[in-house]
Formats: sequence, C-alpha cells, structure tokens
Amino acid sequence: MLPKPKAALAQNTYAYESEPLVKPTGFREYDARWLFGSELNLMGVQALGMGLGTLIAELGQKPQIVTGHDFRSYSASIKYALISGLMASGCTVHDIGLCMTPMAYFAQFELDVPCVAMVTASHNDNGWTGVKMGANRPLTFGPQEMARLKEIVLSGSFVAKPGGGYRFHENFPERYIADLTDRPELKRRLRVVAACGNGTAGAFAPQVLEAIGCEVILLDTKLDHSFPNYNPNPEDLKMLHAMRDAVLAHQADLAFGFDGDGDRCGVVDDTGEEIFADKIGVMLARDMSALHPQARFVVDVKSTGLFATDPVLQAQGATTEYWKTGHSYMKRRTHELRALAGFEKSGHFFFNAPYGRGYDDGLVSAIAICDMLDRAHGQRMSDLKNALPKTWSSPTMSPHCADEAKYGVVDAVVREFQAAQREGRLVAGQPIRDLVTVNGVRVTCDDGSWGLVRASSNKPELVVVVESPVSEQRMHEMFAAINEVLRRHPEVGAYNQTI
Repeated sequence: MLPKPKAALAQNTYAYESEPLVKPTGFREYDARWLFGSELNLMGVQALGMGLGTLIAELGQKPQIVTGHDFRSYSASIKYALISGLMASGCTVHDIGLCMTPMAYFAQFELDVPCVAMVTASHNDNGWTGVKMGANRPLTFGPQEMARLKEIVLSGSFVAKPGGGYRFHENFPERYIADLTDRPELKRRLRVVAACGNGTAGAFAPQVLEAIGCEVILLDTKLDHSFPNYNPNPEDLKMLHAMRDAVLAHQADLAFGFDGDGDRCGVVDDTGEEIFADKIGVMLARDMSALHPQARFVVDVKSTGLFATDPVLQAQGATTEYWKTGHSYMKRRTHELRALAGFEKSGHFFFNAPYGRGYDDGLVSAIAICDMLDRAHGQRMSDLKNALPKTWSSPTMSPHCADEAKYGVVDAVVREFQAAQREGRLVAGQPIRDLVTVNGVRVTCDDGSWGLVRASSNKPELVVVVESPVSEQRMHEMFAAINEVLRRHPEVGAYNQTI
C-alpha cells in the first residue's frame, strides 16, 4: 500500500522518489490541476489513481474506466502512473492513447464504459498537468466528488483490490473521426482556418473539417509540446490575432481555434474580427431555436446579456438560464434541464440530442457553426454577427490571486456589492439593477451594463468580465468600478490581459 501523501517534498531527495507528493490545492472544484514536479510527483499520481478507483467503488459504479493523454512531454508518464494506481484499486483501464479530451468522453459511449480519467492540463502553461474525471457519462465530477476524492487521497484511505486489468484500444481516433464525419457534406464550400496552437487538436481537427466538406488552411497544427507560438487557448488575444492574420491573408470564411485538449472552440470571422464564444452561442441559439421552437438553453454567468434580451430568441420562444461557470457545472445543468444546448463564454459548448451527447467537444462546436452557415442563405459569419444587437464586451481577464486566497477575496467582493445594493450606492455612476451570486458576483446597472468577478476553478487567479449594451465607454467604466473594488485587496495581482 502507498504511504500517505505529503503536501510538500524537496526535489532531488530520497523522500521525493520514495513518497507520494500531492499538494492539496490541486483538487479544484471540478477537476485537478498541479504543477508537475513541485506540487505532484509520479507516486502522487499513482496515489490519485488509487484514490479515484476507491471512489468509483464507493459510488457503486462498475470498475471500468477510459483513459487517454494530451500532447505534453510528460503526459504519457503521468497517465501510466495513474493507470498503475487505478489497476491496484481493481479497475480495468481502457487506454485510448494520445487523444483530445472529447475523444475520451466519446469512448465512454463507444466502449460502453461508465468512467473516465483524461490526463490533460488543457490550455495551461507548460509545467502544469491535471486530470478530468467522471463516473456517470456524460457528466464529469463536481465539488462533492472532488471533495471526497481529495479526502481519500490525502488521508491515504486507499482500498486495494484484485482484478484490475489493462486494455489498449489501437487506432481509436479513427472511430471518433468516423463518428463525427458520418454525415452529408456541407452544401457550401467553406474556406476555414484550423488553428491548434501546436496542441493535441492539430492531429485530428483538420481531417474532420476536410471530411465534412471544408477547404482547410492549417495554422500551427504541428504537434509541439513547447507551444512555440502561443498557448492553445481561444480566449487568448495572441491566438485570436494569429487567427485574424491567417483569415485576412487567405481570404477565409472564418477561423476555428481549438484549445490544448480540443474541448473548446474559438472563432474569428471573415473580416478578421474575433467573436467571443458567448456571442457565437447567441448565433447558434438563434439557428437552433428556429429549428426547435421553445428551445431551452443554459449559459454561464460570464456570458452576454443578449441571451435574455435578444428579440429573435424571444420571438422563437427560446428560454435561457444563467448558471455557474465551469465545464462540469454547465454540463450537469444542461443535462438536468434537458436543454438543447449549453454555452460557456470560455468556448465550452454542450449539445444534447440531436446535435451531440451532452459533453463538450470543440469539433462538434465547429461542425455546428459550419451547419449554421450552410443554412444561412449565403450570409457570412460577419453578417450573422452584425445581425445581433450591439454590445461592447471584454475578453476574459484574469488577475493573479493565490489558490489559498482567491475564494476569500471573492466572498469579500460579493459582500461589498451586496452592501452597495442595500445602501443604494452607485456603481459606475448608476444604481444596481440586479445581482447574481450563483458563482461569484455579477452586478448589473440600470442601463444593462454589467461586470463579473469570480474565482478561477483551475488556476491561481480571479476572472473578470464586463459588458455594456450602451457604449464602449460604459464598458470601460464598468471595468474601472470592478477593478477599484479588487484593488482594495492586496492579494490580487497583475492581470494577464485587460481592455
């Protein structure tokens, strides 16, 4: 049996090679993320696998699990350490090899396996690793499961069982690609840029887009775990600007940008302008609710207010609920409400039947956007964007804040705005019309301008988003008001990007 994990161990020591290292803060709200080496070692990964296998048994689930890994220099070794722990706890592991995260979710259905453990740090900087886990397809773990997993692992309460096994599924990506492309080709020949940031999606996205009838222009599709150009993150302005330049150079219809593990998709239109994912969600909701009147949607609290006010959605009887940010939260809520789709500003989209199986897949999102354009009577992506009511929106902005401090800071910010509302104080020069506190705080002024502050679920930082339906100036005023409150907290550091 493995010894109880330690929260800290010095590297290049006997203890580091003989005991599991698992920093407690790596267990996050709905997945796990660590800096590999300083916060987690391979024995710690083995402990995580044994803890996950123990939890699967506790949940009464069949001990069968899909696993795969993303394209980082250390991901394969982490996966095999995880597999050793899972097998020691009695699980049969179905290994699909190098893959995107949605490919692992697909494998749960294709192989009839209930559980998943995908080794990926998604778009995090090199040095990070993590695991996305679930035991009830198409859902992934939420706070309750993560809290119990953390308790099992950190206390060393592993249950070793015989009967574990291993099966490698050769050429599994072919089955995934066939599933996505077994459909009629597009009627309209779209010229699309496939931007992958040298991440895992580069091995799969171009051939899927070509198979559905697109002319594909490759951008940073060669796998390179050093990410030499930019991190594969479709919310990152550097990636979006590279996509813009490629669209303009090749006179493309649009660009798709896929994140490091392929479960998110960003878009740049034919004019080279990035369209934030929440606005893409409004376009898709318009298209889908025209085919499915009275459709229900779920969106995260970072998303545009247009889901509630758009006249086209209102005319088509569409209804939308704002919910917690985070792929597990959104996936679960979309599933619970049997919504047609869920849209998250980060680019995680969740499509239920007939569009998908309920999990987030950047390629399913890209296909849905291509189909929308196929039905758009010759309109271009910019035409669909310009048809939306005008709003001025910020990108997602993330000031640094340590994991140990970020939730306390957000709680204090929530109390600050609640007090402002009670006392009738102005925010950005206007009264508060509404506060949503389901996930951090979203404060909306009388003119509809709003700002959000929440804690990041997977990095040591906060998340700030602002939007105004009035003017760019009002957007900047909302940001200034939000930032003024944050600057009262010395724990809050520099932003990764600002407006």
